[in-house]
Amino acid sequence: MIRFCSLGSGSGGNATLVEARDGGSVTRVLVDCGFSARELGTRLARVGLDAAAIDAVFITHEHGDHVGCALTLARRHGMPLWMSRGTWRAIGAPDLPDRPGAIRFARDAESISIGGLELAPYTVPHDAQEPLQLCFSDGARKLGVLTDVGSITPYLLERLAGCDALLLECNHDRGLLAASRYPASLKRRIGGAYGHLSNDTAARILASVGHGGLKHVIAAHLSAENNRPELARTSLAAACGAHPTEIQVAGANWGFDWVGIA
Repeated sequence: MIRFCSLGSGSGGNATLVEARDGGSVTRVLVDCGFSARELGTRLARVGLDAAAIDAVFITHEHGDHVGCALTLARRHGMPLWMSRGTWRAIGAPDLPDRPGAIRFARDAESISIGGLELAPYTVPHDAQEPLQLCFSDGARKLGVLTDVGSITPYLLERLAGCDALLLECNHDRGLLAASRYPASLKRRIGGAYGHLSNDTAARILASVGHGGLKHVIAAHLSAENNRPELARTSLAAACGAHPTEIQVAGANWGFDWVGIA
């Protein structure tokens, strides 16, 4: 069984925890940790865990709201820290001499086995050096994670096919972004092909990959100024069509509680 939760989802910080259980064996992978070590500890305690319970961390790209305390976690707890070489170079090509082997490099389409979880990284268009998003599987169920991406590619649709649950960026409503106080250059970046997904673009992705087995969709990484939970939820609900899919919205400050994929 896979279950997952968010410790926070937005420009203030992102962290998603994915857990697989197989009998008495438990594997936990943290996707991004865009908070201070103290704040991350507080958020983990909210879901009944601490950093020592995490088996590995995967950093999707180098932006501060995703990297956060990743290096601190690796130093303190000796857990492997996965990222692309591009991300590693973008954060200064750090070395952890006291933790040999802690930093490990992920590549597009090369699967990673961590305990009871299989991670499948895939490349996406975003304004970062070598961004990777992920699909997870325990051999029976599949979870797709897609945040921080500017546009649809056939490749990402292919990678998200067959998901039983999907964490999907719904960063902004196009009308709210256009009317916002953001400078024109920032509006262009956010709404551009390497920026962030609008509600309607996320809905197009969902309409393309949705199927009868997709039971859970979580709208993630909402802009506090340029989106509203009800707008994101309405867009995704319309894209689900006749499929009986549960739709939730991740909160910027609280994320969402555990969602199980039985």
